[in-house]
Amino acid sequence: MLQDFKPVLKILLRFILIYLGLVLLYQFYLNEFKNSGLDPISTWVAEQAGFLQNSCNYQTTLIEGKPAQETTWFLMEGKYVSRMVEGCNAVSVMVLFIAFIFAFYKGLKTFVFAGLGLFFLHIMNVSRIAGLNLVFLKYPEYGKISHNFFFPVIIYGSVVLLWLIWIKFFALKSPDHESS
Repeated sequence: MLQDFKPVLKILLRFILIYLGLVLLYQFYLNEFKNSGLDPISTWVAEQAGFLQNSCNYQTTLIEGKPAQETTWFLMEGKYVSRMVEGCNAVSVMVLFIAFIFAFYKGLKTFVFAGLGLFFLHIMNVSRIAGLNLVFLKYPEYGKISHNFFFPVIIYGSVVLLWLIWIKFFALKSPDHESS
């Protein structure tokens, strides 16, 4: 009976090990920047969101918080609209994405799909942050519901979409159909 579940258990074990390994690596990375301001990845994402906002003619300046705060504020058109913290960089979501993709490992195409998927998720996240900042600037009364419900759907929905594409077109495709 256990033999019937062996493929599923292998995938599940691979997912758990990859996920835990990546989470530990990311935590070690974050520990290096504890109490020294916003970490470099989060700063990079904030800068890109600021660039996108400026490109859309919304004057944006990034203001660093005190190092112990580990945050950067978005100043748009003279108003503090939001702040960037580590959780906004979507790395934890990307770790989940990568663990799932590599749990269904399919050789070189796994690396290609993972790389393209990470790029797509990064673009979606930067767009999400810029969009959320616009909501805070133009429609502050909808800021909380947008931050807590609408905008998370963008990043998590993107992950689910990529997972579905991976499973349907790559992971579960039988070898005899791959050549046709």
